[in-house]
Amino acid sequence: MLKRLVLTALLAACGLARAELPEPVAKAAAAHGIPEDAIGLMVMRGNSVLLSHYPERAMAPASVMKIATTVVALEQLGPVFRGRTELLGSGEVVDGMLQGDLLLRGGADMDFNEDALVHMLEKLRLKGVRRIRGDLLLDRQLFQPARMDVGVPPFDESPEAYYNVIPDALLLNNNMLQVEMVSDARSVRAQALPMLHKVAVRADMKLVDAPCARWEDGWRLPGYERNGEQLTVVLRGTFPRNCSKTYAINVLERQDYLERLFRAAWSRLGGEFSGEVREAPASALASASSATENAPVTAAATATTASGRAGSPAPAPAMRLLAEHVSRPLPELLRDINKWSDNGLARTLYLSLGSLQADAALGSRPLEPLQVLGPDGSVVAPLPSAARAEQAIREWMRQRRINDSGMVIDNGSGLSRTERLSPAQLAGFLSAAQKSPWAPEFQASLPIAATDGTMRRRLRDSPAAAHARIKTGTLNGVVAIAGYVTDANGEQCIVVGMVNHERTGNGAGRGITDALIDWVARNSAALKVLP
Repeated sequence: MLKRLVLTALLAACGLARAELPEPVAKAAAAHGIPEDAIGLMVMRGNSVLLSHYPERAMAPASVMKIATTVVALEQLGPVFRGRTELLGSGEVVDGMLQGDLLLRGGADMDFNEDALVHMLEKLRLKGVRRIRGDLLLDRQLFQPARMDVGVPPFDESPEAYYNVIPDALLLNNNMLQVEMVSDARSVRAQALPMLHKVAVRADMKLVDAPCARWEDGWRLPGYERNGEQLTVVLRGTFPRNCSKTYAINVLERQDYLERLFRAAWSRLGGEFSGEVREAPASALASASSATENAPVTAAATATTASGRAGSPAPAPAMRLLAEHVSRPLPELLRDINKWSDNGLARTLYLSLGSLQADAALGSRPLEPLQVLGPDGSVVAPLPSAARAEQAIREWMRQRRINDSGMVIDNGSGLSRTERLSPAQLAGFLSAAQKSPWAPEFQASLPIAATDGTMRRRLRDSPAAAHARIKTGTLNGVVAIAGYVTDANGEQCIVVGMVNHERTGNGAGRGITDALIDWVARNSAALKVLP
């Protein structure tokens, strides 16, 4: 507690103070016309503040926002946390036919891909199921709202790109198609994986004389056409002659994607299915913690009329767990999130903070829902998962005496134009993580300078190479870094650098933050504690 209070006092003493920038940092800023008041810096050794430049200013953090999400998730959920996906059945198996519906329940399983689905269906086949009499119900209700992507305007001009995928609790393969485009002198051919039921790909692309390496210059937003049950993904734009490229796109509606991958996989396993694939009705389903192999799972479902409209609550048939998949443990997922700055995984983890708790046996289980009450005390709606996640982060900060004033959290990934963090707040997260029992797991998730992740090509000629562990962040007008740098005496320093200015592009902002990291790595005696 004393250390927390000392850190708090030091951060508070910094206020909006502006220290003189280190010479290499000042030169890098001046070379590109970036004013010093567009830069926020914080350097600490232990509980001592060594450099403080606008530390309390709330700035756009870009992907260093993932520091907040991953530090708190590791502290709150622990290293044994795993997301899970469950396949449940509501009927008995008679002569190879499952006499009822299947329910696919999403549990924020960040590793739920084609292979995982196939293995679950293989397990179903091993139980003797060849035909499914009912429907496949998709339960995305863990996150509230269940589909945050519906009706949301795209973040930028590339909504099909992997970094823009908006998560839900039952996201299969990140909804991505791997499209292979191959051209000769006369035409472009296209195909896609995974193979989906009644889905084709067509390249409506004009051939041009251009370098294959510049193929993205002519890429245009793809779409799809529906003709009865057939879907055709349409690629648009231009493409170089005699070129071959593979690109991942998110273009199909995720209900279509999951249904068609399920139908294709089940058919390849020799299974028969003539039912529908539809969203499970909103209901108070039993928690994952009550489900065990072949054991009944009690659930309260919403009765539906013949027209498909929700009716009054009615008891659902008893269900049992038929197959399950769990993700890798949280520390392994953190490496994907931080080293490669994976927005979709970060957003899923952020929502998990507001939806799940760790379970030693199952990996995770749902939190008890919190309700939003109206003026008369009646229940209006469940508290959104994002709001609950934000509450968890702010409460964690307050327990550690980290001031949360000015912080704005949107989705926990940094892929946002509204999120804000100050250098002092980032330093607070990093300081708490440094003292955590899970410090090795967290630090192992950060990119290593000149070695891997988003830092693999940076600072190769610096003493920081292979020694600094740095989370990076980049958006239009934003460059930021936050992490740990070993100084010339071999002592670990917390280093935060943020640049918010329209001229950060073309390496200008990166030059400033790299100069800061290099300066810390080259110095020891020069790094004096601020009076």
